[in-house]
Order: sequence, then structure tokens, then C-alpha cells
Amino acid sequence: MQFTHEHQQIYDTTKKFVETELNPHVLEWEKAGYWPAHEVLKKMGALGLLGISKPESVGGLGLDYSYQVAFAEALGFCTCGGLPMAIGVQTDMATPALARFGSDYLKENFLKPAVAGDMVAAIAVSEPGAGSDVAGIKTTARRVGEEYIISGSKLWITNGTQADWACMLVNSGDSGDRHGNKSLIVVPLDAKGVDRKQKLDKLGQRSSDTAMIFLDEVRVPARNLIGQEGKGFSYQMQQFQEERLFLSASIIAAMERVIDDTAAYTRQRQAFGQSILDNQYVQFRLSELKTEVEALRALTYRATTELVAGRDAALLASMAKLKSGRLGREVTDACLQFWGGQGYMWESSVAQFYRDLRLHSIGGGADEVMLGIISKRLGYGGKKKAG
Repeated sequence: MQFTHEHQQIYDTTKKFVETELNPHVLEWEKAGYWPAHEVLKKMGALGLLGISKPESVGGLGLDYSYQVAFAEALGFCTCGGLPMAIGVQTDMATPALARFGSDYLKENFLKPAVAGDMVAAIAVSEPGAGSDVAGIKTTARRVGEEYIISGSKLWITNGTQADWACMLVNSGDSGDRHGNKSLIVVPLDAKGVDRKQKLDKLGQRSSDTAMIFLDEVRVPARNLIGQEGKGFSYQMQQFQEERLFLSASIIAAMERVIDDTAAYTRQRQAFGQSILDNQYVQFRLSELKTEVEALRALTYRATTELVAGRDAALLASMAKLKSGRLGREVTDACLQFWGGQGYMWESSVAQFYRDLRLHSIGGGADEVMLGIISKRLGYGGKKKAG
């Protein structure tokens, strides 16, 4: 992946937006447990930041996914992790399948407004009994005439309390094939029978509102089906590739910030007659972490190159997702230790990201799921006995 002048322009525009429109409000929104999604996304839509890799026909820029990665990386300059995650749902988690497989009707009425920032989107896959086990979802959509009637529940839905619609994975058939009976449907969240009043109280990413959604005989027009019925699992697996690359890229700058803040703090903090940073172990550990972050950036860029070239990027995207989640935990934990008691204070930047980046080993596919994909792709999986 080559970082061109055009990539730099998107990066710089996004970074400026983060620094002027997001960071001044982080403390307020973190305390409220809510961000004004419609207001913020409308501003981003006006700058062309919500449809970088979406078709020009829906108001997007029509650029390849490498430009989206530049955008994701610049979002990492946010002083919390919740806002990049919430924005990424709009750009890289709820809309890729709609852009790829949606009908003209769906693109005009849901994707186009999402790209413009006139509608807020959510992705609704996880359920109380099905997080990493996507095929284990229980929510059903039965076809009755020209409608789907949907019943079930969805859990941990980012933007769930204020989204206008959700790209929802449902069981749409009676087939015993857990992978062949799934469909993706656009569900308006103001429809009768939708209850999303239960906002969840999270450890971190508190500025990003997250809801549990109950669906009781919710009627949705059949034309809200994305692509073909029964292809939803496949569509969602493709959608996950972009989600995982976004997640990997979006925390690189955050980890660099944690390391840099730690170096600055330990340089001025005195103990036993010298600064903490004067200890060779601290110098070496921070240098090691910086190297790991740079390696993650290279891996993410390589996976992006494969995706842009039209090749299967599942292996490298899964590796990047695994690496980013684990590195986020390693960086924040190691750096917090160097801050001593101050690192344990709620308001410190290292504590902020210690809380926020922990989710990256869970959301978008847990570490163990990534390892399963990687093992399978490398030919290590399977149930064949040796000998």
C-alpha cells in the first residue's frame, strides 16, 4: 500500500476533524455515555468522509479501500476509543454489504443517506447467545407476502439507541444448514415492535452508546432484503474483512499516543534520584512497543493491498485484527505500569485507552475466532487423526 498525496489529504482532513470537532467534546460525551451521532456524522458527510470507498452514484468518492484505511488511521488521533468505533460502524461495518449487494432501492433510501450523514446506521449481528458464533443466532425473519416479520433480540449494538436503521443478520429459512439459512435485512429502528430503550453500561468506550434491541413481530418490507435470501452469512463474512481492517488501523495512532504520553510522563517523574525514563528497562520496553506498533501498521497495509487487488485478504485481515487487539492490551498494560498510581486514575490518557482498547480483542471477532480462521487458512485445522 503506497501512501499517495491523495491518501495524505484524506488523512489530514480526518485528523483535523478529530482534533477540532471530536476531541474538545470527549470528556462531556464520555460522561454522558452518548455522542450526538446525527450532528457529528452530518458534518463528516459534508466533508465526504463517510463514503470514501462507496460508489459515486450514492454520493461516495469511489476510491479503493486503501483510502478508507488512511481515514481509519487518522481517526485514531481521537482521545478516546469509543468515537472511532461508532464512526466505523457507519462507514465500515453496517454499509459494505449494502454497497456491494444492495438493490437500487436500498442504496437510494438507506446507503445514500448514510453516506451523506442524514441517517445513522448500526450493525446488528450479536445476540445474547451468539457473539463470536455468528451462525448460532436465533433471531428469525419469516416471509409473509411482501413482508418479513422479525422476532428476536440483538445485543451490544453500537449506535443502537439512536441509529435510524440496522443491517441485521437473521435466520430467514428452515434449512438445517446454519450457514445457508441466514439473510441480511435493513431494519428501520423506528418500526413498530422494536424496543431499544436498554442502553448498556460498559467498562470503556463510554461515549459510544450501545444498546440491546428487542424485536417483537417487527414488519419490514421484503424489498429491504440485501442481495439474495440465504446468502447473509456469506455477505457478513465479506463485510467482516473491512471491519477488521478498520479496527486494526483505527487504534494505531492511539497506541502511539499512549507510548508517547508515557515517555513524556516518565521523563519528568522522579524516583530514586533519577527520572523513570532514565532506567534502561523503561527505554527498551517503550522502544519495543513502538516497534510492535510499526509492525502492525505494515501488516495492516499489506492486508489492505491484498483486498484492493481483489485477492482473498481473510488470512492477513484476521492476523492484523488478532495482532491489533493483543497489542492494544500489551501497550496499555505495560505503559500504565510505568505511570504508577497516576496511571490508575480515571482521567489519565493511559487509563482511557486501557479501558477502550480492551474491546478490540472481543468485538469484530474475538482473538480465538481470529486464531481459528488463521489456523484453518494455514491448513492447521481439521479433525484428521495423525498416522
